[in-house]
Amino acid sequence: MAVNGATLNPVTHLPTDFRIPLRDGVTLRALEWSANTGTPILLVHGLASNARLWDGAARELATLGHSVVAVDLRGHGHSDKPDLGYGMTEVARDVADVLECLAQRSPHFTRALVIGQSWGGNIVVEVAHKHGNLVRGVVAVDGGTIELGDAFPVWDDCAEVMSPPPLEGMKAERLRSYIRAAHPDWSEEGIDGQMHNMEVLPDGTIRPWLTLDRHLMVLRGLWEHKPSDLWPHISVPVMFTPAAKDDNDFTRRKREQLHIAQQQLPLCRVEWFEPADHDLHAQYPQRFAALIDHAISTEFFV
Repeated sequence: MAVNGATLNPVTHLPTDFRIPLRDGVTLRALEWSANTGTPILLVHGLASNARLWDGAARELATLGHSVVAVDLRGHGHSDKPDLGYGMTEVARDVADVLECLAQRSPHFTRALVIGQSWGGNIVVEVAHKHGNLVRGVVAVDGGTIELGDAFPVWDDCAEVMSPPPLEGMKAERLRSYIRAAHPDWSEEGIDGQMHNMEVLPDGTIRPWLTLDRHLMVLRGLWEHKPSDLWPHISVPVMFTPAAKDDNDFTRRKREQLHIAQQQLPLCRVEWFEPADHDLHAQYPQRFAALIDHAISTEFFV
């Protein structure tokens, strides 16, 4: 899909930036890495993240011949920041709107493969359930099995434990140093992607693009979501790419959830990244893109 007549070289050019209107007048910022004729792919970020964290994986997928678009969801990055619409059903409808808009812009971009990380993984499971006619399959990147209501039966406990740290006012370079120390094997491109979660003010300090009140609305929607109830009702192929660092209780519970998912989903594949960070797509962009390309070429997603 070309935007404004431009055809990109995915290796040497930055993505093309454009806007996508939603049903309620909100517009989302989208990035296109290629105008190839391969499989159309839409990339969906996680909570408090942004489209630029997909840079490495998106470029690799484009290099492999696929048409790749990433989007900043409502309240995030450079997209509009309305006061409403952050529940799982509404955000999944946003993704469906994006898919319909992209198909209108280019008939090639139909029945896309939709890939989402963390919260985005739960979103794409919801999309597969509610809007399966629009997709050829979904990939949940260390997500799609998140059920916060089981870990926190009381919402206030979840909000207290899962609220983001107060980063506003920190110097941007200080945050960059923290990210680099936490992810020593990440490329500068991956670190840049994390930095794009923040607005950098003229004095060099930062503030999150996603405000705290909107963060909590998104978190509430995730807390209420129970993807395991949806798995028996999904007909499109679903791939999970979970991450693990240790064989701890959290990882063992994740393995149990994924075992149930494999039993209940008609078409399911699980590909572990071990050891790996939660943002494995930023940590291992080439490996991740190669895995997706292999699943496409072997017709898991048809």
